Amino acid sequence: MKMHGKVSALALLAVLGVSSVQAADCCRAAKKDIVDTALAAGSFKTLAAALGAGGLVETLKGKGPFTVFAPTDEAFAKLPKGTVEGLLKPENKDKLVKILTYHVVPGSVTAADVVKLASAETVEGSTVKITVAGGKVKVDGANVVKTDIHTSNGIIHVIDAVILPK
Repeated sequence: MKMHGKVSALALLAVLGVSSVQAADCCRAAKKDIVDTALAAGSFKTLAAALGAGGLVETLKGKGPFTVFAPTDEAFAKLPKGTVEGLLKPENKDKLVKILTYHVVPGSVTAADVVKLASAETVEGSTVKITVAGGKVKVDGANVVKTDIHTSNGIIHVIDAVILPK
């Protein structure tokens, strides 16, 4: 009986023009958590280093769900020279954690949901301002450049700047 189910699934994939390799890749990708998805993307090395220095890797690999407004490496590079290096020092861990958790909203918030909001409370405890104008979404002034990257424990929205709590 179980074999019949596998054969039917493969037959359906063949009709849809999807190879079993593509289907397996799809299923593996959906099983990656926020951290592993960000690492696989290759453009979040600074964020990954910061999560490690802040001791937040295990949290974002946890059950969730979380919504992360993830700044790219280019976004971190826009910060004044020496800022990232300073934040990664052990003596600045509390400040780093405050900044990183300001990029995380509890729950799974899709782009369709985000555009209906004027603000969202972050894990850090403050509120980020959300604006929509001309079809573009901003979170605290950072442009949302890619949306709805689904992971096993939440959603990633890519932003082009590091946002800072007040």
